Amino acid sequence: MEVAENGVGAIDGPTNPMVTPLLTDLYQFTMAYAYWKAGKHQERAVFDLYFRKNPFGGEYTVFAGLEECIRFIANFRLTEDEINFIRGSLPGSCEDGFFDYLRGIDCSDVELYAIPEGSVVFPKIPLLRVEGPIAVVQLLETPFVNLINYASLVSTNAARHRNVAGQSKTLLEFGLRRAQGPDGGLSASKYCYIGGFDATSSSVDKSMITDLKILVLQ
Repeated sequence: MEVAENGVGAIDGPTNPMVTPLLTDLYQFTMAYAYWKAGKHQERAVFDLYFRKNPFGGEYTVFAGLEECIRFIANFRLTEDEINFIRGSLPGSCEDGFFDYLRGIDCSDVELYAIPEGSVVFPKIPLLRVEGPIAVVQLLETPFVNLINYASLVSTNAARHRNVAGQSKTLLEFGLRRAQGPDGGLSASKYCYIGGFDATSSSVDKSMITDLKILVLQ
C-alpha cells in the first residue's frame, strides 16, 4: 500500500467519515495493548476473512466492500483526540508507552490480498487475506467485517433480483426512506449497483459510483 510522504494516504478516505480507527470493539485495543506489553506487537501475522454460509438460503454471495476497506487502511492514523479517548477507556494501569506507540502506527506495513469486488464467492473461501504487524492487523478485524458484511448482503440481494428480472429489465433502487439510517441508505445505492441495479432514487453523490444513474421522481 503506497503512502504519501506526508503520511496521508494517496487514496481518498472512506466514504463515511465515521469510518475511523475507532470503528472497532474496545477489546481490539485491549488485545493490541497485550501484544505491546509482551513485546510481540511487531510480529508478523496473517488473518483470513471468510463467511460460513450464504445469505437468504441461496447458493452464492456477491463480494462487496473492498474499496472501502482499501480507503480505510490507506488513511489509517489515530488522532490525538482518538488516542485520548482510548486512554480514558482502557484501565488506568496501561503504560504511557502504549499510547506513544499508537501515535506512530499506520498500515504502511500491511499487505492486503483480495478477491475482486463484485465477484461471486462461496462459503469458507477467504475473501481477504491481511498480513502485517499483529497489533495493527488486530485493529482491522472489526472494521473490515463491518465494511464487508452489509455491503455483500445488499449486493447479493440485488443480484438475486437481477437474476429473476433478467437482463432486459431496468431495475431501480428506491430504499432510502426505509434504510437503516443515512449510511445504510447511501451504501445500499452503491451496493445495489454492484449487484446489478441500474439506478437509484436518492440524490447520492455520483462520484461514489461510476455510471450510476439518478432516477428523478416527479
